[in-house]
Amino acid sequence: MKAMRVHELGQKLQLDEVEAPTPGPGQVAIDVAACGVNFADTLVVQGKYQEKPDLPFAPGGEICGTIREVGEGVKHLQAGMRVAALTGHGGFAEVALADARACIPVPDGMPDAHVAAFTIAYGTSHVALDHRAKLKEGETLLVLGAAGGVGLTAIQIGKLMGATVIACARGKEKLEIARAAGADHLIDSDDGNLREAVKALGGADVVYDPVGGDLFDEALRACKPEARLIPLGFASGKIPQIPANILLVKNLTVIGLYWGAYQKFRPDVLMNSGQQLFTWYMEGKLKPHVSHEVPLDRAAEALDLLTSRKATGKVVVTI
Repeated sequence: MKAMRVHELGQKLQLDEVEAPTPGPGQVAIDVAACGVNFADTLVVQGKYQEKPDLPFAPGGEICGTIREVGEGVKHLQAGMRVAALTGHGGFAEVALADARACIPVPDGMPDAHVAAFTIAYGTSHVALDHRAKLKEGETLLVLGAAGGVGLTAIQIGKLMGATVIACARGKEKLEIARAAGADHLIDSDDGNLREAVKALGGADVVYDPVGGDLFDEALRACKPEARLIPLGFASGKIPQIPANILLVKNLTVIGLYWGAYQKFRPDVLMNSGQQLFTWYMEGKLKPHVSHEVPLDRAAEALDLLTSRKATGKVVVTI
């Protein structure tokens, strides 16, 4: 099979011809149709992520494909089933392995690119807003990085949960994409007045933040009493240092979210969330935004689209 692999951290991917993997106990082998690209993939290839695969490896942890073979002990899946799967890495390839517990059968009417763009981005936002922050109808949700892969999903899910959504993104073009996703109010992060703009709208009950840096600091100071802040990534490259005195004075709660960790210690959270999200999709309530589809041999370009912030919504590698 062909695979785009990392041979040296921080260097360009190489297209290799390698032997297709065979599933072990509890695993399945999947013919990959499409692989979603996430900001975490850009960190994995540099060795800056929490999980560090052995070299050489193919990045890509979110795939759509058809099961070609099941390993020993797998009873609920069979060859020929079309699934979404979380692989950790290995998705930039014609065949990938996945833990059978991390596979979800997908609706027949859902395009491959939509499936590959769906699981992590929508799953992250749903678990963050529902399971962690317990967003309530009528509350105000502030979404930072609102035109990015997870930001757009947070807007859509926030609206489905009955919130008023304030979208913060860079530039008019990205803000229009956020408006199309359902945002009620738009703030340009380049204007440098996030704190004042959010306070003028009454403040935020929940802050959804994949960006970090100075925007987190401003959002913190624009929160209502008893607000909840969810840091779930640091696309700005700067990890904010949270002043405890502000948390104390305003009775704020900061709620961490590493979505992938649930696969190990609470897989039921991910499975239940996934079922709800696929139901919403088939009801026409969720609309994935795929800004780029890139073939396997140009997968390095897919990563560059994220690091250069040229992508809106999701980037997908097609096999």
